[in-house]
Formats: sequence, structure tokens, C-alpha cells
Amino acid sequence: MQGCEVGTRVRYWLTLASGMLECLCFAGVVFGYASLVFVLKEDGYFGELCINHPSINSNCSRQDEQFSLVFTIASFLNNLLNLINGFLFDRFGTMVTRLLAISCYTTGTLLVAFSSAASALLLFPALSCIAVGGIVLLLTNMQVGNLFAAHRSTIITLYNGAFDSSSAVFLIVKVLYEQGISLRSSFLFLSISSVIHVLRTFLLMPRTHIPYLLPQCYTYGVHCGKANTYNVEQVEKLGAGAMTVSQETPTPEDSTETKDTEKVTSFWSCVLSWFFLWHLLWLSIMQLRHYLFIGMLNPKLNRLADSDPQLVSQYTNAFAVTQLFGVLCAPWNGLIMDRHKGKPLAAGKSPTQEADLRSSCLSLFLTSLQCLLFSVCASIPVLPLQYLTFILQVLNRSFLYGGNAAFISIAFPSCHFGKLYGLVMSLSAIISCCNIPVFALVEGALDGNHFYVDIALTLLTLLVFIHPIYIFIHCRKRSQQEEEQHSGRSPMTPEQKLQRLCSRKSFSLHHMISFTFHLFNFTFNLKFCSNC
Repeated sequence: MQGCEVGTRVRYWLTLASGMLECLCFAGVVFGYASLVFVLKEDGYFGELCINHPSINSNCSRQDEQFSLVFTIASFLNNLLNLINGFLFDRFGTMVTRLLAISCYTTGTLLVAFSSAASALLLFPALSCIAVGGIVLLLTNMQVGNLFAAHRSTIITLYNGAFDSSSAVFLIVKVLYEQGISLRSSFLFLSISSVIHVLRTFLLMPRTHIPYLLPQCYTYGVHCGKANTYNVEQVEKLGAGAMTVSQETPTPEDSTETKDTEKVTSFWSCVLSWFFLWHLLWLSIMQLRHYLFIGMLNPKLNRLADSDPQLVSQYTNAFAVTQLFGVLCAPWNGLIMDRHKGKPLAAGKSPTQEADLRSSCLSLFLTSLQCLLFSVCASIPVLPLQYLTFILQVLNRSFLYGGNAAFISIAFPSCHFGKLYGLVMSLSAIISCCNIPVFALVEGALDGNHFYVDIALTLLTLLVFIHPIYIFIHCRKRSQQEEEQHSGRSPMTPEQKLQRLCSRKSFSLHHMISFTFHLFNFTFNLKFCSNC
């Protein structure tokens, strides 16, 4: 048994490390598009759209609009097709989904490799294939967090941070291009590297899914002997039953909780919950802010730098370099969400899921605050300030996507993770379509001035604070209900809760939020009674 444990732990660590490299070097390269645009312009892609001969004084706004459209469509399909990818992942498992993703990704890199200025339209399917294939590689890797239950959220956010940092790959392509290595050579190398993804799919990834909680001596991939594999839904239904590592016998109370859990785990009950709806709003607004910033970065830098190509190249490189640090920023978000994992629960306290929700509240709030600060800095038309904007952008983006995946894994059943993750990304993609009319507005009526659009987006960003406030109120209500049930007291009426809050000598921030909520609840009850 000890040899079994040693062998499986080594396989787990190899899977974790190889997944990290896969996300860091390949999965999210499309988000380094700003560096790639610089190379594509040098090669004359869409150059015929410039009004005059390509020079410093020429008007190339139509060329910029076309490049922005390539990224907008790629980012839109990157999210929209996540719904289909999620269903494929949940239905057919890891191997089938990854092979389709690798095929799509390789097709995209080959299209870029064999494209030219005369066939610039190939960029539309090429970048879309790279984006879709990359996000599926990330989706199949996030289940690796189930192998390390105590650090599940940290690993999920770490992979998302690596996904963000992989955008620096296009910076490497740009630097190599400036050293004389052609765009075709770089993308042929990326195409050949897909062999590594195929080998990892068969050797270090499961055929179906990695369950949570993890069975004893769970194995996967190519091995000698029979694998101790399980169906993920069966493992989740057993909960803390015989297949867990602890092998503890469940009590009658645990059996009752398991039955209750099975009643509320339907997919549509998750979709129609307030958790999902507020989370969708939270993700969509911040994602729209980031997509507009990345899509309009090159023309914005040209405007602020007075079309100085050296300055534009310098700031483009700075933006790409900051993306490398996403892998260092993202795990901090996971550490915040995992902080309750190792703490034993006292009698009468909430179960693990409620503790995770409480810790996610702080993570959601910090992410919202980062986005607000990033949006404010991006709105100020001062070129040196963009260095700070780049730092805040990569920090917020690392927290955003890592926190998104971690929150879905915490708030909803794991058997629906692929579908819910795909659905929330697909719905947010619909909102990201606002990129097209907004960019047309900036290049047309606003004559390239982004200031008014940035101000409007900053005001829109204030809405993202609704989500962490709602989670905070939910956790506080659950905590109070558990305290009342544990003490044997009957639940307090809204009037009693309001009197209790008013009798306190000092208010903290969460007391202020609770006071406002109970005051609203009390007023609503009075109005309802008066109508009766």
C-alpha cells in the first residue's frame, strides 16, 4: 500500500508540473495579441487599409480597426464556445476533449505560419482556433486541483495565472522577429510542440475526470496493472463515504446531509441561483473592461506617443513583460480562498462549503477593487502612468479568472463544473461583443479619443461590488441561523435583529452592511403587513 501511495504521489506531482508548463507556454498566448500586432504591421498585414503609403504620418485607423476585430472575434469565440466545451468535457471526459482542443490549436498555429500579407484574412480563423484550443487546455487542467484537496483553489488560480502569463509568448515571438527569425518559423515551432500535449494527454491525464473527493490510490494514464479509477458523479454522491482517503464510516446525520445535497445539485437549480447570476455580472463587466483595454492598446499607445514607433514598441514590450508576472500574482488569490482548509471546524459552525464561501468574499472584493483602480489609471491620458496601468491590469486579470474558476468549484457541485464554467464564460462573451461598436465609436465619432469611453467603463465597474456584498450577506445570515439553531433559540424576527444592531456601541464595516440589510428587510415587512 505504501508503494502504491508513493507511485501515485509522484504521478500527481508530474501532472501538476507538466500542466503548469502547458498553461504557461501555450494556453493563453492569444492575449499577447498586442505584441503580435506589432509584428503583423511590420509584415504589411492589412496595410492596404491605410489611406496613404505606410509612414509615420499616414492614417491607418481602418487597419487598427481590422486588427481589433480579429481579437474581438477570437476572444468572443474563446468564451462563447466554452459552453460546448464544458458539455463535451463533462460528457466525454478529458481525453476526447483534449484531443479536439489540440487539433484546433495546431490548426490555428499552422494557419498563422502559412499566412502572409496577401492572405491576411486567415488571421480570423487562426486566432480564433488558438484561443478556443488554449482555453480548453486550461479547462481540462483545472481538475488537477482535485489531486491536492487542501490546496485546490490555490492550484486552480495558479493555472489561471500561468494562462495569463503565457501571453508573453507573443513578446518572445516579437523579440525573435526583431533578431531576424521569421514569424513562420516561430509558429511552426508552436505547431510541432503540440506533440507534447498529445503525449501528456495519454501519459499524465485521466481518460474521464479526476473526482473530488479523491479515492484511495487513485491512478490514471498509462500504467502497469489495473487503474483504480471511478466515475466522478459516483464519488461525489458517496461524499465522505467508503471511497475517501480517510475511510471513515458515515454517521446517520452525514447520510441525511448527503441525501439533501443530491436533491439540490441539478444543473438548472445552479444556473437560476443568485450566486450564478451575480457572478455572471461580476465576470462580464470586468472581462469587458480588459478586452477593450487589450483590443485598443496599440492605437491608444500610438495616440499618447504621437505615433513614435520606438516609444510604442517600448510600451508594448513593457505590457508584454508584465504579463509574465500573472503566474506570481494569481496564487495569492487561491491562498486567500484556501485559508480555512486546514482549520478544524468547531461545534455548531458552518460546513466546509460555507467556510470557503466566506473566504471567497474577500477575494471577490479585492478583485473588484483592483478592477476599479485599473480602470481609473487607464482613463488618465498620461503615457508614463501606463506602466502602473499594466501592473494593475495583470494583477486584476490574474485574480479575475483564477477567482472565477475557484468560486464555481466552491459554490457549485464538481459534476457540473465544466458546464457551469462554460456557460458563464459563454454568456459573458455576449457582453464582450460590445467591443465592436465601442471601438467603432472611438475611431469614428470620438476621433480616436478613448477618454469618454474609459470614464463610462469606470462607472460601470462600480456594479461589480454587488457580488461580494451579496456573498457577505448570505454568509452572515447562514452564520446567524446556525448560531440560533445550535443554541436552541427560535430565530429572531426582523425587529429583534434591528434592535440588536442598534444597541451596539460601535459599528464596523460588516455591521453597517448588516444594518442596511435588516433595515430594508424590516421596512419591507412593515409595508407587506400594511397591505394585508
